[in-house]
Formats: sequence, structure tokens, C-alpha cells
Amino acid sequence: MFFGLDGVEVGLIIVFVCLFGGILSGFPVAFAIGGAGIISFGIIAALDSAGLLIHAALDESSQAFRDLVNSGIKPEEISIFNYPDLPRISEPVFPSGWEVALDRNVSFVVNRMNERVLAGQSIETLLAVLMFVLMGITLERSKIANDLLTTMARVFGPLPGGLAVSIVVVGAFLAASTGIVGATVVTMGLLALPTMLRNGYSPELSTGVIAASGTLGQIIPPSIVIVLLGTLAGDLYSSAQEKRAVAAGCTDALTYLGQPAVVSVGTLFQAALLPGIMLALLYALYAFGYALLNPEKAPAVEMGSTNAEPVTRSEAFTWFLGAPALMVVGTILLGTLNVVGTQSTTISSFSDIGAAASLRTNVSEECKISMIDLHGQEAWDLAITQQEEIAAAGGQQQSERLSEEELAAALDDVVDNAAPIGTGTAILLIVLGLILTTARGISPSSDPKPLLIGGIGVVLALLVDIALIGPLNSSGYYVVVMALPFALIMYGVIEATKRCSKNELIRVVFPPLVLIVAVLGSILGGITNPTPAAALGAGGAIMLAAYRKLNDMDRSPKVIIWSTLAILISILIGVNFDLRINQDTVTAQSWIAFFVAYAAYLYALFGLLFSCYILYTSGVLTPVVRETAKVTSMVFTILIGSQLLNLVVISFGGEHYIQQFLRSFDNELTVFLIVMLVLFILGFVLDFLEIIYIVIPIVGPVIYGGTFDPKWVTIMIAVNLQTSFLTPPFGFALFYLRGVAPKEVTTGHIYRGIIPFVLIQVAALALFWFVPGIVTLIPDLIPN
Repeated sequence: MFFGLDGVEVGLIIVFVCLFGGILSGFPVAFAIGGAGIISFGIIAALDSAGLLIHAALDESSQAFRDLVNSGIKPEEISIFNYPDLPRISEPVFPSGWEVALDRNVSFVVNRMNERVLAGQSIETLLAVLMFVLMGITLERSKIANDLLTTMARVFGPLPGGLAVSIVVVGAFLAASTGIVGATVVTMGLLALPTMLRNGYSPELSTGVIAASGTLGQIIPPSIVIVLLGTLAGDLYSSAQEKRAVAAGCTDALTYLGQPAVVSVGTLFQAALLPGIMLALLYALYAFGYALLNPEKAPAVEMGSTNAEPVTRSEAFTWFLGAPALMVVGTILLGTLNVVGTQSTTISSFSDIGAAASLRTNVSEECKISMIDLHGQEAWDLAITQQEEIAAAGGQQQSERLSEEELAAALDDVVDNAAPIGTGTAILLIVLGLILTTARGISPSSDPKPLLIGGIGVVLALLVDIALIGPLNSSGYYVVVMALPFALIMYGVIEATKRCSKNELIRVVFPPLVLIVAVLGSILGGITNPTPAAALGAGGAIMLAAYRKLNDMDRSPKVIIWSTLAILISILIGVNFDLRINQDTVTAQSWIAFFVAYAAYLYALFGLLFSCYILYTSGVLTPVVRETAKVTSMVFTILIGSQLLNLVVISFGGEHYIQQFLRSFDNELTVFLIVMLVLFILGFVLDFLEIIYIVIPIVGPVIYGGTFDPKWVTIMIAVNLQTSFLTPPFGFALFYLRGVAPKEVTTGHIYRGIIPFVLIQVAALALFWFVPGIVTLIPDLIPN
């Protein structure tokens, strides 16, 4: 043994020395990881062959070991950390020889590449990384950050610390639209830092708020960190809980937990939304509080108005707050009275399946004891009672096909309970009404007649929906009857759009905001998974960049606008019409809807291709695609290299050794705290990609194999990594900012400025630790 260390411990030291040496050598990280795996395996194999690496393993044939097993302790719970006095035997770290380990590693690398990179279940989710990277880089190159910073500075500038608050708002905005940390920090450092210093802001506050706000992309969806963590966490949680269930004496995790052991990227996006917004609010509150205490270091700055026409307070209150609140609150109240609600007449041809017991009760005695320990005696007794009631009723009711009379009765019941105003119609009219009220507030001196006509159209649409449209009317009838009201509405909306375009805040914020809502809304609402949503975001970012480029070139962007409308038309038709034309009988309205939707789709595709052409001829698309290819290739190369490194650690027992050490602690919180501390320290020297693909697979089976909510565990890891990227002296975000900061800003300024934000991060981590409901609230409200 070297210096009294176990052979496995020496092997782990060799692996990490090779890894850090490769990274610090300046060689590309993606290749350094794989190279570190190969070199460390060669060194360990050579030392093992020379008989220098000896592992002191437990002697499982000893009487003391057998006595422990006979006493009821499971063999997998016995380790040298729990029972250091047990007899041991000396063996090589490669018991079957390094040749066998090499052969197994090669075969495993091929299998893992196939499962996780080429054709596995997670490959579809990993494609979202490509799309989100393309979306983020496109928006970065379209100068959207410049416009956002200028506009938000005009909005918040007159407030104490307003420029710092505007940085936080833009950082959150860019995080929700790009998810790329380095690009956000560099962009805001180049654009905002000179402006803040020129207006008398202290270098500490300026650099601190830029670095901290730039890292919000780590946590605010669509975060690439969460996409990558989510694909890994799903597999780790599922396999770890299956092993936990088997160890508890149950057949599977569904039986033991009473629910599927599943966590998806979409669910993690839901879980990350509230913590991300909370962190942004804490940053902004600190900046505002700092300005109140130190007004000379964060002065209010008047940078002009965002509106072309002055607006009084009463007008602003009426049209920006009063009228919108009245519409939204009124609709909610009408919804509680069933005046606004669903008009769907879709009914199942089968009866509902009978309710099952909350827990499976037909289990072994060992599983029963484990389930009572997990869920409590009260929950078990309730499940027993439910099962007895089901048995007394003749067993669980099976789903059966309904007769014609039962179907007719069910349809009549649905029609009788349908709301007079459909939910879709109400939401659409609210959105159009908000456009009209906003336009009135922006330009109160303009002629109100077009907006008034639009408002009359909204009221007329409501009356028509109540009086002439029922649940049994077809979508074609709806279009015909609503043609006149919507013509009036669109007359007013077109004029309202022209007036809104004169307001800089709406003109700059609204397009990317719509893109963010479309992407995140489709994921958080459970409409689609992250990959199609990311594709929508990438296409929208390309069209948004082309729209801005056409404006810069003084060319008409009408093609982009009409393409956007074509996408909306396609969505509306797809939602309201049956477009399945391969059925035996297809109605005329379905054929008409299909051809209209198909024509809209073709025009939208033309608009996307036209946008690509505009960006290509203006020299934007080529560097965007090249940069996207670089980042994506780096991610997948690191994924492959980290698989190789992980297999090396597994081959000589390093992974099992670490997991045994973590499992030797009785308190699950202590284990997680140790892991969080290790991740925090590693975050100083390793990027999030290396941590996710090298460290998490080793510790994941332990932290995801306990009683903690996997959503909470994953978000805590993400916030922890974000904190480590800010912490001096090795935080990655600090080096990004140091590279673009002016000469008068010293490294000391950056370090002193970031400390308050690190403390905010630590306080937020403590808050999430003691109040995990902050993380799980939104996923519980929006179940998948």
C-alpha cells in the first residue's frame, strides 16, 4: 500500500490527478476527460500488475460476516466503513486482471454510447440541447440584449439603483430565452458595465449584479443545465428506487412507493421556475436596498421615456391596470359560476375503471413492514379498508364499452352542464381586449373610434357565443357565425398594433416575450415535451432575428409577420377542427380546414426559409450555425469522454467504494450535505458539464435512492452549481466578466462585488433546504 492507503483510494487519486492535470493543461476539455480516463487506467493497470495496488476487501466467508447476515442485516449494507473490525482479505484492484477489465470497459463504452448518445431513450431529450443552444446564440447575435438593456434602463433608470435592477431583469429575460451563462455574462459585461460606471455606479455593485444575473441561465428554464441533469436524474432515480424497493422486500418501486419512480425534464422545468424567479427578485431587492443606503454609489439616472406620448397617472391606471384587471378577474368569477367553461362534448366510449386502493396490499410480509415504515400505519390501514370495500363490491370495476343509450345519456349530461361561453373563446377575447386597452393607454389622445369598434366586436362576440353557439355546433358553424364580430375586433386590433409599435418597451420586449411564453408555456403546461418546444424556440429565434435584421436594413418585414400569423392560424385550426383526412368519411368543413391549415403551414415554412436566407446573406446565420455546432459537439464529446472515465472508476471498484462511504452515514441529510459541499468545491475547477457527467453518476444512486423528492434534489444541485460559479476566487462567471471588464475595474472590485450575491445564493439554498415546498409547489399545481 502507498502511504497506508487502500488500492482503490490510490486509484481514485490517480484518476482525479489525471483529470485535473488534463483540464489544467489547456487541452480541450472534451478530449482531456477521455484522455484522463485512458491514461489513469494505464497507470492503475501497471501498478496493479506490479502488485502495488492492494485492496483490503471484507472477507465474506468469515464467521463474523455470516453472523451479521444471519442477524438480519443485508449484505449490501455491510461495508468497511460501517464495520471496520470485520476480517479482511487482500486482493488486487482488478481481481480478474486488467485485461478483463479493459475488455469489459470497451464493450460497455460501445453500449453506453449507443444508449445515451446515439439511439437511447434520452437522445430525444438531448436533442433539446441543440435547439436551445441554437435559440440562445441566434438571439445573442440578433442584438436583442442591447435593445433590452437600453429599454429596461429607461424604465428602471429613474429609480434608485435602477440600472442595477434593469440588469437583473434583462439577465432573467436572457436566461429564459437563451439558457447560456457565458454568453449572457459577456454580453451584459460589454454592453452594460461601461454605462453603469459612466453614470456613477460603484464597480463592486456593477460587476456583482452583472455576474450574478448572468448565471440565472443555470436555473431559469429553459436551462441547458436542467436538461442535461434531467436526462441523467430520470435514469438514476428510477434505477435507484427499484433497487431500494427490492432491498425493502417489494417487487418493484411502484408497489413500494405507491407511485411511479419517474422524473422528467418538463417536471424539473416546472420545479425550477419559482426558485429562479425568487433568486432574480432577491438580486433586484439587494440592488434597490444598496442604492437606498448608498445613493451616491447607485444614483437614479434619467435616460428618457419609452413612450412617444405623455400619459397621465389616471390614464395609465385606467388602461394599464384597471381595465385589464376587470377583464381577468371578471372572467375568473364567471368561471366559478360556470358561465365561462368547457364546451367540449368529447365523451369516452368506455366506462371509467373502478378506483383502486391507494397502496398495493397483496405483498409479502417483509414488503408490508417496509411500506408501513415508509407510508405510516394510518396509510396502510386506509389501503386495507379500501381494498376490503372493493372486494365486498365484487372486485375492482373494469372498464366496459357503453351502450348507445348510455352514450346518449352521457352526451346529454355533458351538454346540459356546458358553460354558455367557451374557455377558448374567453381567453382569445381577453388577449384581444388587452391589446385594445394597452393601445388606448399608450396613445390616449389618438382617435378612439377604431379601438371602440374593436371593443364592440368583443362584446358582440360574447353575445353571439351565448345566444347562437352551443356545445353541439360544429367548428365551421362557429367560424361563420363569428365572422362579423371578429372582423370588427381585427379592425380595432390592427390599429391597436400600430399604436403599440410606437412604444419602445412593447416593441422591444413583446416579441421575445411571446417566444418565451410559447416555449415555456408548452413545456410547463404539459402540452409537449422539451424537444419540440426547443425546436419551436429555435425557429422563432431565427424569425425574430430576421425581423430585426430587415428593420435594420430598412426593408419590409411583412413576410415574417404574415408567417407568424400563419403559424397561429395553423394552431387554431388544428385545435378546433378534425384534420384526420384518412378516415372513411370526411366532412366538407374538415377538407376546407385541412387545406387552409396546410396552406398556412407552407407559408410559415416559407417564412422560416426566408428568414434563414436573410440571416445567411447578412452574415449572421453562418457564425450562428458554426457556434451551435461547436457547443453541441463539445457537449456530446464530453458526454462520451465522461462515460469512459466513469467506466474506469467502476472497473477498479472506485464507484462502489464512494457509494459505500456515503451509505455508511445513518442520516440521509448528512449524506446530501456532504455531496452538496463536494459539488460546490468541484464547481471551482470543473464546468457544469464535467460535474453532471462525471460526478453525478457516481453519487446519484445514493442521493436519488433515498426518501428525498428527486425534483428538490436536482434543483438544489443546479442552484449549488450556480453558486459555485459565482464564488471567488475560481468562479467561472467571474473569469468571463474579468475578460471583458474595462481596465479601471480590478479583480478585487469583482471579488468584493460578488460576495453579497454569493451570500444571497447561500441564503436561498438554506431557504430551499428548510422549505422544499418552494421547489415542489408548481409541479404539484400542474401535474404531468
